[in-house]
Amino acid sequence: MRWEELTSDRFPEAVQESGRVCLISLSVIERHGHHLPLGTDMYEGRGILDRVAAMEPVIVFPDYYFTQIPEARHQPGTIAIDGELMVKLLDNVCREIARNGMDKIVLVNAHGGNRGLLSLFPMLQLYHPQDYVLYVVDPIGKPMEGVTVPWEATENGHAGPGETSMMLALRPDLVHMERIVAGEGRALGRLKPLNEAGVVTGIWWYADQPHHYQGDGSKGNAETGEQILNNRAEYIVRAVRAIKADSEARRLQDEFFARSAAPSG
Repeated sequence: MRWEELTSDRFPEAVQESGRVCLISLSVIERHGHHLPLGTDMYEGRGILDRVAAMEPVIVFPDYYFTQIPEARHQPGTIAIDGELMVKLLDNVCREIARNGMDKIVLVNAHGGNRGLLSLFPMLQLYHPQDYVLYVVDPIGKPMEGVTVPWEATENGHAGPGETSMMLALRPDLVHMERIVAGEGRALGRLKPLNEAGVVTGIWWYADQPHHYQGDGSKGNAETGEQILNNRAEYIVRAVRAIKADSEARRLQDEFFARSAAPSG
């Protein structure tokens, strides 16, 4: 059930049918090479969660793309909001979801660059008592059982054959295979000495992939895209069912807040 498609009258019933579970696909608006649209992550996240909702009753929050992407600010069309606002907005959205009756909120990653945000944000929830539990599910990069891809692992990446395949399955009208530039997806290695020494800087992605393209998208195809989409949806469904069955996280969270209010007894 998509939040924006429900009537206000129907909404309370949907909350109960969903088990009070709401999923938010955290995507972003950024360049995906020459051949894919700026909203690629948004379309992928939407397509996957629609498949999830068809298999398991949940409420799916409207498209959400105000996340981590300052590394693409040099590319036209990028929407990169300030970090402080990014965190505050997501917190506000979660509180609004809870106010509308859902006490299990699931952040589903639809953008590889969100991993830093998704590591930090749940920990920030521990500063103040919450009347909901926040869960994070990240299907990106997980092993795909039963999916055989016609490319080598080194040929995949941002706007590479995996994402290209998913978009060919979801919105082929927005994919322009003829615009792919051969070899452009190779890493430049401009910070190779630092990388080899285990040093990370904020400019690491730009150093390797200034074109915001990684891999070889020409190897993508719609059939494989359907398999990837279904595989990720099934992964999320398993997680959602575990979340619905969970009561321990809320108990421990409440215990933690009670103890943290008076740690000395």
